[in-house]
Amino acid sequence: MKHDDVWRALDTLAAEYGLSTSGLAKRAGLDPTTFNRSKRIMPDGRARWPNTESVAKVLNATGASLEAFTALVNGARALSSGSAARGIGRRIPLIGLAQAGGEGYFDDGGYPVGGGWDEVSLPDIADPTAYALEISGESMEPVFRDGDLVIVSPAAPVRRGDRVVVRTAGGEVMAKQLARQSARRIELRSLNPAHPDYSFDLAEVAWMHRIVWASQ
Repeated sequence: MKHDDVWRALDTLAAEYGLSTSGLAKRAGLDPTTFNRSKRIMPDGRARWPNTESVAKVLNATGASLEAFTALVNGARALSSGSAARGIGRRIPLIGLAQAGGEGYFDDGGYPVGGGWDEVSLPDIADPTAYALEISGESMEPVFRDGDLVIVSPAAPVRRGDRVVVRTAGGEVMAKQLARQSARRIELRSLNPAHPDYSFDLAEVAWMHRIVWASQ
C-alpha cells in the first residue's frame, strides 16, 4: 500500500458523493483543508499519510464501509454496487446507449437535457447530474452485457484505467476504458477485445464521463 493509493481512495470517495475533497472533510467535521494537496507532503518533502481518525470520520459521515474504502485503496475505480446503494429510490435520467448519439439528449457539456429521457430508480451516486445508460448489443462484453444499466457521473474525476462514456465531436457515443491521456490525445481501449481500440485528438472529443456503477 502506498501513500498515493490512500489519497486516491479519498479523492474517489469524495467524487462518489458529489463532493470536493474540501467538501468531504467538512461533511466529516474536519478542517476543510485536511485533504488538500498541500497537506499530503510534509515540510521535508516526504509523503504524509492521512490519519486514521480522519479516515474513520469520513467513513462514518458518508456511510461507506471499511471494506469499500479498502477496495478503493487496492485499486477499485468506484464503490461496489452494494456500497453505492445509499438511497435507492432516487430517479435519474435514463436512455439507451444507442440513443445517446442522437441530438437533443445532452448539452454542450455532456449533461442530460431535453424531454426524451426516461427515468429509473437506481442507487444514489450523489452527483445531481448523474444519468443512466442501458447497454445494448455485445460490443462491451464481457464487462457490460446487453440490458445492463450503468450510471455515469459527469462530476467524477477521470483517471487512466477508468471505464468511461465518450462522445465525439461527430456525435458518436461509446463506452470504453481510458488507456492514456496526454495534453493532445486520448487513447481508448475497447472492453470487448474483439472490437478495435480508438485514439482521438482532444479536439475530436466533446466530453468524457466516468462510469461509477453498473447493475450486473
